Amino acid sequence: MLKYLEVTGKTEEEAVAKGLAQLGLDRDDVSLEILERGRTGFLGIGSVPAKVKLTYEAPDERSPVPPPPVAEKKPEPAPKPQPKPVQKPQPAPRAEPKPAPVEKAEQPEAPAPKTQPVDDDVAAAIVKFQTGLFEHMGVAATPVVTREGDTYQVVLEGENMGALIGHRGETLDAIQQLTGYAVNRGRGHRVRVHVDAEGYRARREESLNRLARKTAGKVVKYRRNMTLEAMNAYERHVIHTALQDYPGVTTYSTGTEPNRRTVVAYDPGKR
Repeated sequence: MLKYLEVTGKTEEEAVAKGLAQLGLDRDDVSLEILERGRTGFLGIGSVPAKVKLTYEAPDERSPVPPPPVAEKKPEPAPKPQPKPVQKPQPAPRAEPKPAPVEKAEQPEAPAPKTQPVDDDVAAAIVKFQTGLFEHMGVAATPVVTREGDTYQVVLEGENMGALIGHRGETLDAIQQLTGYAVNRGRGHRVRVHVDAEGYRARREESLNRLARKTAGKVVKYRRNMTLEAMNAYERHVIHTALQDYPGVTTYSTGTEPNRRTVVAYDPGKR
């Protein structure tokens, strides 16, 4: 930035020297311009001082830059207290059960078979009689004989067993009765023969048990006796056995064969 200074003196040299002294500069640092030349006059009258203009380079006077505003620090929010993790109670370690000592299972003794195949003279007589009987009837059936005590169990195997069973087992009962007569004829020790086909006897026995319980319930409810249909000796025996412990009833048979029947009687004194 250029500045100037006007200085007066008796002479130009004096004015310049005064100006340089004021500026603290050298002669080479300024440019000189004589505004008025000094005149001495006559005997000092009419003298005019010399006037010079000194121009020099001065540093820029910059306005002081205000310091940048200091941002006010906002108070940092106090840290929120972190909730302490809730520690779940650790379950107590489960004690592993000690394996129970393995005891060797006692092998149960195999029960003696109730039935056993037989090839004695009685079994041979049964097979011979029934084979001839079935040939006369025109039925292809094979008797399989086993023994249980003094009873010979005969199971008929083949096709069309319904013809050998008959209505309510009547034909099967007839075959059983005829076979018993045939094998016991002329024999001192009598044996029993039980003939079955396709599990009919077991199904019939279950049916008779249901009939007995149903009839006994009605007898107790209505307090009067009831007579069942005619049955053979084996079926009547099933009825008597089924109700021998039934409270409030007793049983007995009446009539003659083949129309002998079972009576279920009301008996309030039986407990």
